[in-house]
Amino acid sequence: MASPVNAALCALLAAAFCTVLGYALARHVLPRVVALGAAPVLGWAVFSAATLPMLTAIGFSAIAVASLAAFCLLVAGGSLLLQTAPPEGAPQRGISPWCFVAAGIAALIPAVAILPKFSARGVHLADPIFDHSKIAIVDAMMRQGLPPVNPVFDFGGSAGRLAYYYLWHFSAAELALPLHASGWEADIALTWFTAFASLSLMMAAAVWLGKQANAAIWVVAFATAASLRETLKPLFGSYTLEPFLQQPTGFAGWLYQSAWAPQHLMSASCTVLATLLVAHYAERQSLTRLVILALVVVAGFESSTFVGGVTFAIAILVGAPFLFGDLDAKRRRAVATGLVAAAVLAICLAAPFIRDQLAAVSAREEARAIVLHHSEVLGKLFPQSLRRVLDVPAYWLILLPVEFPATFIAGAISLIVMLRNEEVGPRKTAVKLLVALAAAGLSTSWLLASPLGDNNDLGMRAVLPAAMILIVSTAVAMTVVPRRAVIVAIAIGGLVLSLPDTVAMAFSNVSGTAAAEALVFAQTPELWSAVRRFASPTARVANNPLFLRDVTPWPVNISWALIADRSSCFAGRELAIPFAPLPSDRREAINAQFIRLFAGEGTPHDVGDLATKYGCDVTVVVPQDGAWNNDPFAGSADYRLVESRDNRWRIYAKVIRNGN
Repeated sequence: MASPVNAALCALLAAAFCTVLGYALARHVLPRVVALGAAPVLGWAVFSAATLPMLTAIGFSAIAVASLAAFCLLVAGGSLLLQTAPPEGAPQRGISPWCFVAAGIAALIPAVAILPKFSARGVHLADPIFDHSKIAIVDAMMRQGLPPVNPVFDFGGSAGRLAYYYLWHFSAAELALPLHASGWEADIALTWFTAFASLSLMMAAAVWLGKQANAAIWVVAFATAASLRETLKPLFGSYTLEPFLQQPTGFAGWLYQSAWAPQHLMSASCTVLATLLVAHYAERQSLTRLVILALVVVAGFESSTFVGGVTFAIAILVGAPFLFGDLDAKRRRAVATGLVAAAVLAICLAAPFIRDQLAAVSAREEARAIVLHHSEVLGKLFPQSLRRVLDVPAYWLILLPVEFPATFIAGAISLIVMLRNEEVGPRKTAVKLLVALAAAGLSTSWLLASPLGDNNDLGMRAVLPAAMILIVSTAVAMTVVPRRAVIVAIAIGGLVLSLPDTVAMAFSNVSGTAAAEALVFAQTPELWSAVRRFASPTARVANNPLFLRDVTPWPVNISWALIADRSSCFAGRELAIPFAPLPSDRREAINAQFIRLFAGEGTPHDVGDLATKYGCDVTVVVPQDGAWNNDPFAGSADYRLVESRDNRWRIYAKVIRNGN
């Protein structure tokens, strides 16, 4: 199981390293008041995006990672010893150290959700661990290097290439490898760091835009705001607010998504930072700004195609007229040339990801990866025909105020006021571009969908940059926006009304969810340790995709993902959806075949498929499987029993024939 001490050490090291590196860069390309707050995101983005191609070329090892990190620290230290660049504009008070402490404490709320929770009844997990089953990617990179293999599925038994936006998980592997930490511990650490870095960036933006240091603490307060669902629960009889609204699917604010999808949150932070960099590049062009901008954009895309790719691209198209409209012809040409160069550099660096994403979409045989489909808001209380019409305004009038009660209305009003009152300059340009990014995020979630899985991941994640910008603008409104009584009343009222959901979420993250199989889960480290004795680092294992299905809110092969440290030949439907580039009918057929086999209803042909078609080198049967009492592997010519523990497990290894 993951150690909280190891996770904490990894988190502190990540924060220290990225802040030092990021500040050494940020102070040359951003105003001094922004540089320190933006440093963690900037340091992470530049180091991760730059070192991925390097380590892919020279080999991914602890020595290589440590050497690159040491070199970057030496260069950063040397840079910090040089005379600092003069501050841009009038002196401005920076962020209080206590605000960073508050941000670090707030970041514990999502991080603690990923920790195992020990009790006399076993080991419990909080619901967000479901989406952290991607820890298997981190372990696979630490074990087998780069480019990463697909740890979930590989048709034919060869080392299949992973087609996923995995930069965030790569950075977790970079953190864990030299420290000899587990992928689970690194994931916990990076979840905390991502939340802290996002808060730090928002605090810097709020202080710079509002010109008031106390805007920073309001950022932390509004970031911890949740939805109104818990408050409205007594009125509707359920947290989901059905049948008035649709059941929630993950479309939520900063606090909720920071625990469930930190990779998308880091991508959103990169898009906000890239927007600030573009605003300052328009004011003063430099090669340093251009290269850093390109690396930040690459980091955003390689952490989330939905946020750093689709949403940011739409924001650029929306914001371009506002950016160039305030520039004279000569500056317009210079800025356009530089931004095109940055885009070309970003595309070249991200080319392997773009290629793999396109190949994966093609392999799924779906007609379109993104479709025009408005967000479904209203529930069965309304007739279907009426719902189709009312859902369009209900997104803005009901869903957004429910999910962002403290920041949607107040933040939107604040942005409008800031646009009107800000004088021409980098702040004015930044506000315009941030408005474009927020509008792109909200509109993408409103009108577009990704039909490749069960959920609209594009719609759920595209809202994150907007959520961050609304938090910033609301914090600014609390300090400097004139005639702000209405804004303050809406923001504080929404914050107070959201507190029940915030408390419930934090409590759930800390305590976990009770599960009947919690005691069995507590014993799985011993099981997977036994499996590793017979499975080489490159071997693929098969186990019941529904093993411990009640430990997580939806069935996912969680013990394998968190603890096995071996690739699977088919890890189950929920993991195959994002990671296995298969047509949906083929994926469902394979899933049914594996479930049937481990339920004890498999045929010799099914067992043969595991050995030949799916490349399963080792198979595991446990008492919770129907196959325990009707074992299809026991009499198979394709597998031999290598270890049996009474009432614990049976491990089978594939029989090798003719050198294959």
